[in-house]
Amino acid sequence: MANNQMDFKFPKGGVFFIIIAIAVIILFSKSTVTIGPGEGGVIFETLGSGIDTEKTYGEGFHIVAPWNRMIVRKVRQQSISNEMNVLSVNGLEVKVSGTIWYEPELVNLGNLIKTKGEDYERELLDPAINAAARSVVGRYTPEQLYSSKRDVIEQEILDEVQLVLKDQYLSVKRVLVEDVKLPSTIRIAIETKLKQEQESLEYEFRLSKAKKEAERQKIDAEGKAIANKILSESLTDKILQEKGIEATIELSKSPNSKVVVIGSGKTGMPIILGNQ
Repeated sequence: MANNQMDFKFPKGGVFFIIIAIAVIILFSKSTVTIGPGEGGVIFETLGSGIDTEKTYGEGFHIVAPWNRMIVRKVRQQSISNEMNVLSVNGLEVKVSGTIWYEPELVNLGNLIKTKGEDYERELLDPAINAAARSVVGRYTPEQLYSSKRDVIEQEILDEVQLVLKDQYLSVKRVLVEDVKLPSTIRIAIETKLKQEQESLEYEFRLSKAKKEAERQKIDAEGKAIANKILSESLTDKILQEKGIEATIELSKSPNSKVVVIGSGKTGMPIILGNQ
């Protein structure tokens, strides 16, 4: 019985082309890099001198030699938070929690990675922050750290960090001191002292307000006394008699029946007698 099945024969050289295609795909995938938003990249030349510090790659699609490696890092503004134990000016240990905003310099990303490594935050930024925080906090008392000096401390830490990182290809934008934790006994003592100071200020304010009110009343009374004295001195007997005569004339014009006695009374003023 004849075999009707047709034998499938793989084309000559087909395996070779498949191998070539796979190799091309692998080569292409290793030769292409996509750098995301807010990121930058530098080339590590495996067969060359290592990090290429002359060129930095920005966002988008890039083709690199398959034997090289693209190192991609964030170059937008970032932040890290930390808590550290530091000593105040009188040797008291306090815990300071804060956040720092920083940004690698894109054009110098190659120099940054070449000199400080890929983990440059741990190698460069953390030590600078710790040193600056210890130096600045060590200038202040616990009371100052706890209350009124927070913004000043932030600015001084920022200034010191920027000084340490000068020409290190890493820019620090802002420092925020979020919390200062003191031992409970010291914290309670400071809060009690602040409360007493506030109560004292309120008491002084009430005294000052009462004193001002008393002065106002005194001035008002003195003013009224002076006005009355002036008015009293201006009212002579002659003026009073003239005012009385004017009043009598007005009353005499009334339709009610009356008797006007001229020249009566101790002062010679007219006297009006009458009824409805």
